[in-house]
Amino acid sequence: MNFFLLINIVGILAFMGVAFLFSKDKKNVKWKSIAILVVFNLFLAWLLTAFSGGRWFVGQVAKAFTWLVETAFSGVGFAFASMVHVKNMDVVFSALMPILLVVPLFDILTYFGILPKIIKWLGWGLSKLTGQPKFESFYAIEMMFLGNTEALAVSGGQLKSMSQQRLFTISLMSMSCVSAAMIGVYTQMLPAEFVLTAVPLNIINAIIVTSILNPVVMTKEEDVVFEMQKEEKPPFFSFLGDSILAAGKLILIITAMIIAFVALAALIDKILLLIAPWLTLSSILGVIMTPFSLLLGLSLSEAFQTAQYMGTKLVTNEFVVMAEIMPIMDTFSPHMKAVLSTFLVSFANFSTVGMILGCFNGIVSKEKANNLSRGVWMMILSGTLVSLLSAGLVGLFVW
Repeated sequence: MNFFLLINIVGILAFMGVAFLFSKDKKNVKWKSIAILVVFNLFLAWLLTAFSGGRWFVGQVAKAFTWLVETAFSGVGFAFASMVHVKNMDVVFSALMPILLVVPLFDILTYFGILPKIIKWLGWGLSKLTGQPKFESFYAIEMMFLGNTEALAVSGGQLKSMSQQRLFTISLMSMSCVSAAMIGVYTQMLPAEFVLTAVPLNIINAIIVTSILNPVVMTKEEDVVFEMQKEEKPPFFSFLGDSILAAGKLILIITAMIIAFVALAALIDKILLLIAPWLTLSSILGVIMTPFSLLLGLSLSEAFQTAQYMGTKLVTNEFVVMAEIMPIMDTFSPHMKAVLSTFLVSFANFSTVGMILGCFNGIVSKEKANNLSRGVWMMILSGTLVSLLSAGLVGLFVW
């Protein structure tokens, strides 16, 4: 067996071992359910990366998102004709501006009840397959389509009635998703096949990791999903206008975060260089993350380079790294490209912690919210392990 493939397999087991090491209740970890989830995710990773039919399906979905983004540029180009379709189009216009079409499109699907039905049935199927609690399975699928903060908001009624332990599970899971509306952005910055594979893998791995870190024992009476109260819908065009404005705000938020984080990283580098000419933020993060990237089956030189990107992503956000590696992606080996791209497709970073805790503060009691805030380091650990597991699974089939 290839040495690096063997290391990759060991790495997947090691990541789950780290979760078990920090488990809050080792005796109640449901290994049978976790084994089913791992096998299912292995099959999913193989199907979408190594099986010809799966690759064809991923290719068709990628083409659909590319078509959607190109359609968005008809509007962007009308407003900013001199700034699009040029040789060196910047990140905001090439990747973020299509959000103005993609987000409203998903909101329209929600408005007419199409997306909620898909979420409901996929959540029910996931619960039956894995034996996991119904709401946790439902919430995992909800995150995949809506994103973490929106999923928390629409599940507010259920969250208010849940125990502190289950709320902690939800906070851990919330570190591991991306919203479907962001997939179009990611496919403009990373290889689409890995983006589209990472999204479902992250959802299953979120259940695996949180089931080990914080196993929950409940009765059948507790294992219910509340029916969401149907609120009166606003007029369609009023709703659409609000959705477009929200998409615009999202672009501004992401742009501001990229500018601020890149500038802060540059400031830290300049301060560190005063201490030693070789000392930078990326080198420090690289040293910390290299043991984990080595477990992904990378050579030492590739592992250190990948570790720097992984660390930067965790302390800033995925867009900072994506913008940095876009011009040099073709210089990476196929395996490095696969594991790094997969790792980047998640919201797992320190800023996400603040967003999640802010949502809980607005939904549950102050006491419960304060208790959740004490588990920040576990939230970071959960999100990181999920990203590593997804990267490891994809890496098994791409060399």
